[in-house]
Amino acid sequence: MPVCYPPSTVDDVFPVPGIRLGAVAAQIKNWQRNDVLMIECAPETKAAAVFTQNRFCAAPVLVDREHLAWQQQCGKSLRAVVINAGNANAGTGASGLEHARRTCREVAALLKCAPEEVMVCSTGVIMEPLPIDKLLAGLPEAFHRCNEGGDAAAWLTAAQAIMTTDTVHKAASAQVRIDGVPISITGIAKGAGMIHPNMATMLGFIATDMPIAASLWQPLLREVADGSFNAVTVDGDTSTNDTLIGMATGQAKVSPLTTSSDPRLPIFKEALLGVAVRLAQAIARDGEGATKFITIQVEGGRNVEECRQVAFEVAHSPLVKTAFFASDPNLGRIVCAIGNAAPSELDVSRVRLWLDDVAVIVDGGRASSYTEEAGQRVMNQPEITVRIDLGMKKDGASATVWTCDLSYDYVSINADYRS
Repeated sequence: MPVCYPPSTVDDVFPVPGIRLGAVAAQIKNWQRNDVLMIECAPETKAAAVFTQNRFCAAPVLVDREHLAWQQQCGKSLRAVVINAGNANAGTGASGLEHARRTCREVAALLKCAPEEVMVCSTGVIMEPLPIDKLLAGLPEAFHRCNEGGDAAAWLTAAQAIMTTDTVHKAASAQVRIDGVPISITGIAKGAGMIHPNMATMLGFIATDMPIAASLWQPLLREVADGSFNAVTVDGDTSTNDTLIGMATGQAKVSPLTTSSDPRLPIFKEALLGVAVRLAQAIARDGEGATKFITIQVEGGRNVEECRQVAFEVAHSPLVKTAFFASDPNLGRIVCAIGNAAPSELDVSRVRLWLDDVAVIVDGGRASSYTEEAGQRVMNQPEITVRIDLGMKKDGASATVWTCDLSYDYVSINADYRS
């Protein structure tokens, strides 16, 4: 079960005008549950997206990049997104590409729109042929269910339909007032393993009824992704299928955001980032086999990238992660990880390290106040913050990364995943 993460209920979710959702059980992996989701978007919906940087990216990623570019160049809308769980349609060659494109054509026929106005996502086992007949057979029913699937319950059903090794569904929602008008932002995500920035084996879908120019929406979503999903790591593996899609329906009765200087933008951005961060943290909390949720904060660097490198080195270290699982304050492992990633100009005599409120390293050496008992107290907690000050620049740059521990169950889950 996830670490300190109560799944969302219908009382936590704001429906988004212009978004309808329908999920069906197509038995992509012979699961007896919903595994195909259709998200239907109102006409004029603006799309933005961020994709995996894995060069062996899946067929849906290749198709979605093409379709997003077409929409943005031609000023067209996003009318639907189709997601299947249980099969990644990755490493499937020309047939995988055709299956992704055929899915878009079939949905376009249902919605009476262009295939390029449809995006498609897959998650699951890599290098297995997509059972396209099962997927296509489920589309008409998913489309039918969209007709009555715009409420909070439909969002939660949708979050459940895209799960693979997730133990719980992941949904987050916020509502803010802009010019006196309530603006809704709601998102769902999946992911538990093969998680690393640029994105990870995660899918995320965030919708809002805020009118926003496409030229502003794309860079905004990228910035939000960098501050949320790209700050999460479970095991350091970047997947083939990572996709985050933003859907702005423009249904709210308020003048659109069109420039980065609009004073209303920070209000909207803060709410959007809050939803994305909650989803991203939920992924780390639900890391495969996780028993601890760990925040790594690095400060005092000359730039953000230096801080991120150190934070991720600590977060990825198997020795650090297994120490957290064992609740073992073997904190020299963290010191070693810092040294592996820090720039050559680092003056170790200026480095400081804390576990929550416990000073561990001061001026490059063990703090005189540190005791094994104090370290043990923190390591026993389900949520832990590691704070590192590199001391390279006063009031310097900082970065935060969220991760989890590495347990026996992580090996078991991944060893048994295809069975």
